[in-house]
Amino acid sequence: MTQLFVSGEMTVTFPDDEIRTYGDGRGLVGAVQIHDTATMRDICRNVELGFGEGFMEGSVTVEGSSLEAVMRLAVRNLHQGAFPAWLKAVEAFRYRLRKIAMYNTAQTARRNVAHHYDLSDDLYRLFLDSDMQYSCAYFRDPDMTLEDAQSAKKAHIARKLRIEPGMRVLDIGCGWGGMALTLAGEYGAQVTGVTLSENQLATAQARAQAAGLDTQTDFRLLDYRELAEPFDRIVSVGMLEHVGVPHYDTYFGKVAELLTPDGVALIHTIGRNGPPTTQAPWLNKYIFPGGYVPSIQELIVPIAKARLWNLDIESWRLHYAYTLRHWLERFNAQLETVRQMYDERFIRMWQFYLVACIMVFEERDQTVFQFQLGHQRDAVPLTRDYLYAP
Repeated sequence: MTQLFVSGEMTVTFPDDEIRTYGDGRGLVGAVQIHDTATMRDICRNVELGFGEGFMEGSVTVEGSSLEAVMRLAVRNLHQGAFPAWLKAVEAFRYRLRKIAMYNTAQTARRNVAHHYDLSDDLYRLFLDSDMQYSCAYFRDPDMTLEDAQSAKKAHIARKLRIEPGMRVLDIGCGWGGMALTLAGEYGAQVTGVTLSENQLATAQARAQAAGLDTQTDFRLLDYRELAEPFDRIVSVGMLEHVGVPHYDTYFGKVAELLTPDGVALIHTIGRNGPPTTQAPWLNKYIFPGGYVPSIQELIVPIAKARLWNLDIESWRLHYAYTLRHWLERFNAQLETVRQMYDERFIRMWQFYLVACIMVFEERDQTVFQFQLGHQRDAVPLTRDYLYAP
């Protein structure tokens, strides 16, 4: 522990009731209690996984501070490289095996999606906006409501796509259909949405029927790799994180194959501003199996290999942290309703998930990238003025 915390102040109460304080005593303050030796061993083997599992199970509790304060303190010390050599060696070994861990066949991808997205839609309705956008919102003003910021996200993407009525649009990873329904209803597009989630498919189809947009939308339970028809526009929001490094060539190759010669694609993904790394062990086990946040350098090469022009690359830096804070606040405000659906272990798991994600956007190198792609260098105007014109 002395090596792990070199700044701030972390107080740890051990299973034998011994209390120790680590760090230089300056800055952030956090305090935790570890209630059994098995959890202590798990934390020593893998700090992130052991602490996350301990918090979920109640064998690690936050004492006299908050989960956010404890995790912020831990993340800041990790960022300073305070972890000992043997933990760094374990991480290096995991890095060498990461392509094996991220090999997603169509069957594996469907199973991974079901793990997270086929939870009850009622859960997601408790904390998402009314359009059920489960991705980063666009806060032109930090004080915007979540609904307004999610609407701004869709409008910004639509402007980048430069959609005209009647255009054929493909939405890869269409979620509950919000983006597709917006592009169809407000912009007159003919939208095909593909998803691997049965719950999301049913909800998207029902929403299209209710909105009178079922003739303008075609939602399919389908792996994007099975598509073979041309599209004028392609949009993919929050799906690339599930693809995995071994499949980036296939993904961008398929985008290039499906996109018409003068078409435009918009790929919106969580990304890393630093070098490539490994999958987050706790998130990968409990929240997003098979998921991985790519470094920007891991995406530039497969885009180039697909012979696509990077028409524009935009980085949304703190927008996802704002989004996640809205989700966490809404989730916590609905705890009594959540308790009627899930147990306390699930609640702690979900709180850990949301707080952990806030931390990586506020303290580490994660951002959201939007790649605007096309076959032709002049597929969109040569400046960004068109995005902000009245």
